[in-house]
Amino acid sequence: MATLRLFAQAREAAGTSRDSVPGSTVDEVVNNATARYGARFAELLPTCRIWLNGEAVHPSASVTDKDEVAVLPPVSGG
Repeated sequence: MATLRLFAQAREAAGTSRDSVPGSTVDEVVNNATARYGARFAELLPTCRIWLNGEAVHPSASVTDKDEVAVLPPVSGG
């Protein structure tokens, strides 16, 4: 299982900042997280960047138990 890191609104929607989520690709990890965390999390995903080990990747990228998938919502500030 990959480590899933959640930031900002994604963390709030899921109720956690880190979790272990099964999946052999980035897309599978995100889909399994969506099933686990529900509609509020799913609604946020289209605006998020999904990174694998600190880099933007294609959703079909392979994931191992040593990998970290991060969900990064847009950030605003001022």
